[in-house]
Amino acid sequence: MEVTVQWVQTWWTKRSRGGQAASCRNAAPVGFVLPSAGTTTSAHVIRMDERDGFDPFEARLDRGEVDVRLREDGGRLSVFPRIQPMFALPPRPRRPPAVRLAPGQWVRWQLNYRFSSAMGMRDWSYWLDTFNIAYGPVEADVFLSTPTVFVDEQGPLR
Repeated sequence: MEVTVQWVQTWWTKRSRGGQAASCRNAAPVGFVLPSAGTTTSAHVIRMDERDGFDPFEARLDRGEVDVRLREDGGRLSVFPRIQPMFALPPRPRRPPAVRLAPGQWVRWQLNYRFSSAMGMRDWSYWLDTFNIAYGPVEADVFLSTPTVFVDEQGPLR
């Protein structure tokens, strides 16, 4: 069965935590139209960064490079994003279970992070990972619609 993966990453610093800059960051899309071909074997990756005014930069990665566990079993797709220990902030005391998608369904799963340099010399940086994952054939604009399942795993960033 076809699996379509779109990974949207939004990066910012303390400068975009309030006011006009935060409005610009919050207006950044969390879903995009898929490229014309190849998204069933690769991942469609979009990166938006404060330094570039949150303009999207698109790329493709091998699906295995995306930190999401995907497993087909019994006609369903199990989806579960992984979190590396180094990026475990904010604390997530209890993670939700994996989502099991039936053919024709899709999930939007959001996780946020904060990170400081090892010596604490630089300001905190923050990012939001949005994983849009569909099971089965989809139209190019699928991730512009309302997801079948939405998992908001965002924690307080301080």
